[in-house]
Amino acid sequence: MAEEKNYRASTGVDEFYYGKGLEGKTVNAIERVKFLQNINVEMTSEVVRAYGDNTTAEMAVANGDVTVTSQFHKIPLEDKAYLLGWETNDGLVGTGSGDNPPYVPVIFAKTFEDGSREYVGLPKGIFTRPNITGQTKEGGTVEFSNEEIVAQFMDREVDGFDKAQSVVFASDGPGETTNRDALFQKIFGKVYPGETPEGA
Repeated sequence: MAEEKNYRASTGVDEFYYGKGLEGKTVNAIERVKFLQNINVEMTSEVVRAYGDNTTAEMAVANGDVTVTSQFHKIPLEDKAYLLGWETNDGLVGTGSGDNPPYVPVIFAKTFEDGSREYVGLPKGIFTRPNITGQTKEGGTVEFSNEEIVAQFMDREVDGFDKAQSVVFASDGPGETTNRDALFQKIFGKVYPGETPEGA
């Protein structure tokens, strides 16, 4: 009998990791950015038609860019400096027209109420500078700001796949980590760096 499919919807996001020093398929280090609030992976795709004899002769799918928009409670300055190729000097961080952001791979998790997780791996991309915003307090109330950052991802060879990939998915049931561990090896070339999350 076929295994039952999982139709549960995710209820949260967690575990945003990026790799430093990507060379080929391996990074030098894996960094975590905590307090991910939401993330959107936009994978554009459109059908292209060829016409003849007043009808459609053929169709093909044209896959476009993969754009990732991430919103965090706060992105630490040292993470922004690395992801955006900003220059640091004596405790100061500067950005200019000559910034050269590095290629980085990314993994994040979508969480489910039963403790299962779906991981999304993005093998190779570049982040772009975010806007700087601020807001005054009003009437003595406190309102927390957040930070958004955008990246574009491209195809990269991933061990085990015949074609280069721009997004790789993995899912684990409650208490399982097998597919997560395999994804970290394929995207970062390193083992999963942290403790098993609560509820996993």
